[in-house]
Amino acid sequence: MNSNRISDAAALVHFDEFSRIVEPNRKKIDKVMGKIPKGQESPFGDFPQDYARPSSRMSRLRNGGAAIMKVPPLPLDKQRSSSVDPGFRLKGTGSGGSSARGPTPRREVKPPDAPKAGAFTRRSISSSEFRRYYDRGDLPIQVLHSGTGNKVSWKVEVDKLDFHHYLPIFFDGIREKEDPYRFLAVEGTHNMLEQGGGKILPVVPQLIVPIKTALNTRDVEVLAVTIKLIQKLVLSGEMIGEALVPYYRQLLPVLNIFKNSTKNMGDAFDYAQRKRVNIGELIDETLEILELHGGDDAFINIKYMIPTYESCTVTA
Repeated sequence: MNSNRISDAAALVHFDEFSRIVEPNRKKIDKVMGKIPKGQESPFGDFPQDYARPSSRMSRLRNGGAAIMKVPPLPLDKQRSSSVDPGFRLKGTGSGGSSARGPTPRREVKPPDAPKAGAFTRRSISSSEFRRYYDRGDLPIQVLHSGTGNKVSWKVEVDKLDFHHYLPIFFDGIREKEDPYRFLAVEGTHNMLEQGGGKILPVVPQLIVPIKTALNTRDVEVLAVTIKLIQKLVLSGEMIGEALVPYYRQLLPVLNIFKNSTKNMGDAFDYAQRKRVNIGELIDETLEILELHGGDDAFINIKYMIPTYESCTVTA
């Protein structure tokens, strides 16, 4: 089914390069706004607490995008008063602008629009356990820089890892948006799912919280990566799809929100289709995979959480 498509890792790299060209300061602004973790202040760690940090020019973004300016009061000798200037009038007490027909009718004030629920609004991304473990040097993984592109270099064989310990940590790092954490977490998770075999099924209950945390960020880029990994998790071994059925209430609410987030291209071409970043299409594919590999109770549980879903196995 995916033979004519490029790999998910390559698509993620192209998508990241495109977003970097369109919005070069996006990650810097997100860090100032608190949307993504800031990271360490230097290659040797954070500065001491008593260190005087220089003020940033982008600090005004923390106040909603506008700097608060304080205007000092005028001296007493320069303040104007009605006793000094008899011709001075207060605002609204003069007769200027009036006409013979009477005062100007009051302009009708438009009632405010209904507030938005914010279901599609991005949430702040907290620092992951993967970042903490990698900064501490406790993960057997590193970036291998080659001429054609970066690769993942494992210090031990993947099939000999303790999946109960490492697989939840790697799944917790898929919500990272900054390299090298993002690249290592996503590529490392793909490698572990490809070579895990029978070690993956016992770890499924420990993966629910990291997956739910990544989905609750409601960030389009993080959602695309997480949904692809859910598909690969279900297809990586037997009985994994059935083991996920009791956890549909934790995984499917966000998919229900973004289910209709598809592109209406009309008669145009979607040249980014090969990158598989369309959230609506990814959710449809994921729900079909969950139904096909979830056993007899999969459809009724999906239908309970996503009422608009229709079965892909029922034929007329």
